[in-house]
Amino acid sequence: MATYRFNIVVERDEDGVYIASCPALQGCYSQGDTYEEAVENLRDAIRLHIEARREVGEPVPIETVIDEVEVNV
Repeated sequence: MATYRFNIVVERDEDGVYIASCPALQGCYSQGDTYEEAVENLRDAIRLHIEARREVGEPVPIETVIDEVEVNV
């Protein structure tokens, strides 16, 4: 069993729902009523996304560089 590590983004929408996404896996999103639920749901979505890619012979993207910038306005 392979282990993958991905960066995720979790945002809270105007209705208070947490929306989680994995930028490295285009179209891989989930949500939850709490931060923890959104992250756990996204873990499941990532797992399913990887399984689907493997079934059709597509490679699993590997993140190599993630950085952040600071902007003063």
